[in-house]
Amino acid sequence: MELRKDLFIRGLHNLRAEHRDCVLTIGSFDGLHLGHRAIIDQVREKARHYGVPSVVMIFEPQPKEFFSGETSPPRLMRLREKIDALGKFGIDRVFCVRFNKVLRELSARAFVDRILVEGLAIKCLVVGDDFRFGCDRKGDFAMLTREGQRYGFDVVETRTVAIDGARVSSTRIRHALREGQFATAERLLGQPFCISGKVVYGQQLGRQLGIPTANVNLHRYRAPLQGVFAVYARVEGERVAGVANVGLRPTVGDLVVPMLEVHLLGWNREIYGRRISVEFRHKLRDEQKFASLDDLVARIHLDIAAAREYFAGCSQAVD
Repeated sequence: MELRKDLFIRGLHNLRAEHRDCVLTIGSFDGLHLGHRAIIDQVREKARHYGVPSVVMIFEPQPKEFFSGETSPPRLMRLREKIDALGKFGIDRVFCVRFNKVLRELSARAFVDRILVEGLAIKCLVVGDDFRFGCDRKGDFAMLTREGQRYGFDVVETRTVAIDGARVSSTRIRHALREGQFATAERLLGQPFCISGKVVYGQQLGRQLGIPTANVNLHRYRAPLQGVFAVYARVEGERVAGVANVGLRPTVGDLVVPMLEVHLLGWNREIYGRRISVEFRHKLRDEQKFASLDDLVARIHLDIAAAREYFAGCSQAVD
């Protein structure tokens, strides 16, 4: 499924006259958790009030990735997943700006003048009171309020969502995923944690070993979790139980970036080239290196048995 052309705007150079006049929010929106959804609802309400489109401005790479590189936190979502989710939640346009040296060196005043006013002609900006921008670090909520009075746009503070006495954040979700606390992650996200992507051809090793897998390249995406998991996979409109590995396959030793591999229980149809969404339910074990492929195969069969036992327990709990 291709991205809607009316939804996605990539780069300042692709702004057109029809993109002017909107209600805007700015941020990373990694994971689209319940805190983000509250902001999205707020933006949509303001857009209805002004009778203009709702727009989310994001950056690629994310600013933390630009400044910190490989030490930056792993993403909860890839760009494609984020854009799809924003469209699903009712945002009219996603404006993706390349974060590079030029943008980094833009002053706060120039950011307001060139992007918010000349480029987008915003009617209202929805941002947190801790929002900071501009190479001179002069861009903050107070500065935006003054600029809004000068240019005629409103500035509104974002709503905060708290669960268990703490603000919902992508950092909290990453911690929950690292600890295998998928119920907590689901509460913060408002839905199970998933990784989606297109199934690609691999080395066919799983098929040769009698345990075929659907492989999804994560490319530059650093997964916020690693190991072996009991999962549900949504493919061709069906929800299928499975066992997934996220990692570098240390026994085979052929990967330098992590890959998602899913063995679908009871599935015998080809799905190469199709999109698959994998929902993580329970961690079975950490990824480990085995002395031989035979040892690896034996362990995978134990993982499959453990996953079947987990899903059987879930079924009995529901009954």
